[in-house]
Amino acid sequence: MQTPITELFGIEFPIVAFTHCRDVVAAVSRAGGLGVLGAVAHSDEALETDLAWIADEIGDRPFGVDLIVPARYAGSDEGGLTVADLVEAIPGAHREFLNELLERYGVPENPDTAGWAERPGDAPFSANRAIRQLDIALAHRPALVANALGPPPREMVDRCHEAGVTVAALAGTKVHAERHVAAGADVIIAQGTEGGGHTGHIGSMVLLPEVVDAVAPVPVLGAGGIGRGRQMAAAMALGAAGVWCGSVWLTTAEAETHPVVKDKMLAAGSGDTLRSRSMTGKPARMLRTAWTEEWDRDDTPAPLGMPLQPMLTGAAIERINRAAHQEGSGAEELATYFVGQVVGTMNRTRGAGQVVLDMVEEFIDAAQTVAAQLEV
Repeated sequence: MQTPITELFGIEFPIVAFTHCRDVVAAVSRAGGLGVLGAVAHSDEALETDLAWIADEIGDRPFGVDLIVPARYAGSDEGGLTVADLVEAIPGAHREFLNELLERYGVPENPDTAGWAERPGDAPFSANRAIRQLDIALAHRPALVANALGPPPREMVDRCHEAGVTVAALAGTKVHAERHVAAGADVIIAQGTEGGGHTGHIGSMVLLPEVVDAVAPVPVLGAGGIGRGRQMAAAMALGAAGVWCGSVWLTTAEAETHPVVKDKMLAAGSGDTLRSRSMTGKPARMLRTAWTEEWDRDDTPAPLGMPLQPMLTGAAIERINRAAHQEGSGAEELATYFVGQVVGTMNRTRGAGQVVLDMVEEFIDAAQTVAAQLEV
């Protein structure tokens, strides 16, 4: 296949895989796509280890890194607010609700689980933390660095371009895409509301052609509800130069998805997701479980903004995941993760490389079917 994306990265197929699992990154890049490692949950040491491992596994094949590099804000010259500042800002009512929730569902305490107040270093999503991750990423010479939220800051764009690294940014509206291009992004990822994780309100069928027209000739990757070849063909028919997929890798053989959550995804339908602020503080599509239902109750405190909500819930999520393997437990009921509406077709476990090949094969069949309809 030949598109602006395959030419830009020197890959065989215009399939870009966002994942937090290094094994999936390597498998997709080896299969002819471009694996992109989501780094936001990595410690500096873990990011260094995983990127070195990926480079060893794939050799000269390209890979990417996805970061959350915040725009400048008050106090950012000093790295933003401290952990202590943020912990102090979490309301007591939210702590009480979360403690009551865990007790009611019988989630056991775990002495190895520490809240943010006990963690050293910079606050989550702070400028200092993001720039350190960018330093580590660039040292491993990725082909792509993507900014997951908002326009890529000037420092990120300049440093990537100086290193010859392509910059991408996710957009949920045409206006977002235009801002990203103005900030210096080389590739736009137009993600519809069907996608997992942080998404907007606009569906991919409407969003993608709007973004393509608004930012041409900047190449656009279609995202949101794409996990099969027919969906890939539809995205490219709407003007995309390739696709950005995330959810479809969560049930692959290589994925590090919690086994209980993976089983829930394999059994889920396309209607079993919702957009919720309950984990990150920003609307993110995730699997509907007891956790999302509890946060959606009328008598529940409204989720806090980012980064307070993940600082509030981080230790609780860790406790839930550690106990969720107990069948019939409250922790099993609560366990959840981010995933898009394409979960309805993620009903069997395959290798990540096989997912790439299956997508390409179905894409070819779909393209040939359309072409045959044009014959006179």
